[in-house]
Amino acid sequence: MMAMLRKRGNAWWCAGLLCLLMAGCATPSKISIPGAGPSFDRAGRFALTVNYFSGKQEAVQGGFAWHDTGRELLLDLTNPLGNTLARVKVEPGKATLTRSNGSTEQAEHPDALVELVLGSPIPVAGLRDWLRGQTGSSSVAELIYNGTGQVASFNQNGWRVQLSRYDALGPTLLQLNRNDANRTISVRLVVDGG
Repeated sequence: MMAMLRKRGNAWWCAGLLCLLMAGCATPSKISIPGAGPSFDRAGRFALTVNYFSGKQEAVQGGFAWHDTGRELLLDLTNPLGNTLARVKVEPGKATLTRSNGSTEQAEHPDALVELVLGSPIPVAGLRDWLRGQTGSSSVAELIYNGTGQVASFNQNGWRVQLSRYDALGPTLLQLNRNDANRTISVRLVVDGG
């Protein structure tokens, strides 16, 4: 019974999030932590679409700010007006999501946390490499480079990853697609700044 209520609560949270995000999307501010040392920072917009083979579709849009020190990752998710809806904090062996109302969810792995909260997987762990234009340490299939030698597309951990529009830090357009047993998942990230 509790699991059913929790799933309904998560579904209502996702539905509310969807309603807030439908109008458009403001890019959130860069995450700044004084004295944190060097970091990899990106900010932009995301769109997640899940198409079920039954015909049902779910979609969420928003903004994101990414701050990665190598040991710790902070990911802020915002609504179209730029208000922070949630922060995902990833440390070795622990991932925590804190909503704007202060409630939290925890998991050992960031991908499991996002799937627990949103009901659909988002490859947060893979994005640590993909936002830099790298494939990471997991095995890769169908690796293709663009005309300037940058990674353009590959398959990894069940995701088809396409990277393009590179700037000095990495790709500014990432298209991620996944086919599961009963659904297809599409994630699009547009980087507006670093």
